[in-house]
Amino acid sequence: MSNSPIWFVTGASQGLGLSLVRQLLQAGHRVAATSRHLASLTQALGEASAAFMPLQTDLTNEASVQQAVAQALATFGSLDVVVNNAGYGIGGSIEELTDAETRRAFDVNVFGGLNVIRQVLPHMRAARKGHIINISSIAGISGATGWAVYAATKFAVEGFSEVLAHDVAALGIKVTVVAPGAFRTNFLTQESLVMAEQPIDAYQEVRASHEKYRLMNGAQMGDPEKAAAAIINITTEPNPPLHLLLGQDAYNRAMRKLESFRQEIDAWEPLTTSTGFES
Repeated sequence: MSNSPIWFVTGASQGLGLSLVRQLLQAGHRVAATSRHLASLTQALGEASAAFMPLQTDLTNEASVQQAVAQALATFGSLDVVVNNAGYGIGGSIEELTDAETRRAFDVNVFGGLNVIRQVLPHMRAARKGHIINISSIAGISGATGWAVYAATKFAVEGFSEVLAHDVAALGIKVTVVAPGAFRTNFLTQESLVMAEQPIDAYQEVRASHEKYRLMNGAQMGDPEKAAAAIINITTEPNPPLHLLLGQDAYNRAMRKLESFRQEIDAWEPLTTSTGFES
């Protein structure tokens, strides 16, 4: 156990985070895991032990994150792999979602991860090693009708992860942003998904999109245990990917987005390149 990487995983009481921590503990890794509710974390994963540190943490509160990271470092002495997994889905058109609903989504899905990264980077910089893994979504590459704010939060995760990787590469720190498709977790249930509190009748396509995803619940093609194993696998690679898609559906959506993006850029090339000063 002493030679195995030490992990810090957020959002570990359910979904992909739960599968990941279970596999890590079974493989003999040491793990500090966070959740908003300590009881749900210990109920799912057991009480604290020499290998497991459950931490009740509010990721939107930087002081709470600072305390959690400090406790993990004080107990384990190091943090080698940090997984920003916590987050939730939010459905609704931009007009339907209030400022408070929108900001809450960004606080958890974006600023929560940034809070963790700010706290772990001083340690990783000093050690000149570490791997930060940010869980995004295929929605952060190719958004879907009715999920604008959710897509925006995940586009943000994709963006800051990409630049972070460049910023810390010379410091010996690796970064991977993982974009899963639909996996058979509780992500589409009330525990992980909220809808606009003030829906507007005019947005029938948005309602239809939400109904399609609701009916998908329990029939998603992605296996969360295989996704967790894939995440563990990339940490053993000397050159892990910056971008990792998980799921056939994620691959298909990304390829369609790339092709349509390329076609549009090519179609408008004359106007794009016409905006410079005449030489």
